[in-house]
Amino acid sequence: MLQKNSVYCGDSAKLMKEIPDNFIDLTITSPPYDSLRDYDSFSFDFYKIANDLYRITKDGGIVVWIVGDETIDFCETLTSFEQAIYFVREVGFKLLDTMIYAKKSYAPAYPNMKRYAQTFEYMFVLSKGKPKTFNPIKTFKEVRSIIKNEKVSTFRQKDGSTKPIRLKADSLKKSECNVWVYDVGFNKSSKDKISYEHPATFPEELAKDHILSWSNENELIFDPFAGSGTTLKMAKILNRDYLGFEISKKYTSIIKKRLGFKTVGEFKKENIVSKNNNFASQSANAEDIIHVNISFNLS
Repeated sequence: MLQKNSVYCGDSAKLMKEIPDNFIDLTITSPPYDSLRDYDSFSFDFYKIANDLYRITKDGGIVVWIVGDETIDFCETLTSFEQAIYFVREVGFKLLDTMIYAKKSYAPAYPNMKRYAQTFEYMFVLSKGKPKTFNPIKTFKEVRSIIKNEKVSTFRQKDGSTKPIRLKADSLKKSECNVWVYDVGFNKSSKDKISYEHPATFPEELAKDHILSWSNENELIFDPFAGSGTTLKMAKILNRDYLGFEISKKYTSIIKKRLGFKTVGEFKKENIVSKNNNFASQSANAEDIIHVNISFNLS
């Protein structure tokens, strides 16, 4: 039986059929895109997964879809935008924001590519209706002068002139913009050395920032392409429930080590209880998780 606070090894397109309607608060995921990585020789059915993501997402829930494009014959494939358009025009999501995940460190572009180095990925923030949760990340404004707990600044008028203003102390912070920059690479994206056995892990801070922005404690965070388990790990740390699917046994092994799982199984359709027979609401203990093939003993 599917349980919260669990990871399942299997095909997301099949496993997602077992999740009840309107069940997930927030999905954060980065699917394999184009052929930029040999994802252990696996592929996925985007269209099935896109439609099921809408079905299982609660009204007001969010899907953060993190993708990029391959360059072929000096041209970007535009796969990322095609997916975003499908999510909106065919599935029913609203495109709340097109955010940018930028990397401080990056590999230089090959000279024969005739282009600048690629340093960012898209983060399409998709909403099922009006977002039910938004906890904006706040950063301090640049403060050049503060008088009696006030910041002295200027405001550009409609005619182009500037007008001095004073901001109260509670206005000294501002919401972060939609371009998020992270230091990436070994021992930067994560301190978990084992996570780098996955070819495309994203920063723990990125997952943390999205979880804090679009969800509250005890809500359910989902990742259908769990990879090295970054989304699941940060959900656990931030007191959220989590659910992850990962098709690769090798990568599922990485996840269980990062989350402290002692056992993990392989998905078989006949061993999954239908969503019509009630999704298990209780949290599984990391000590005895046995997902998902319960037809044999797991060490």
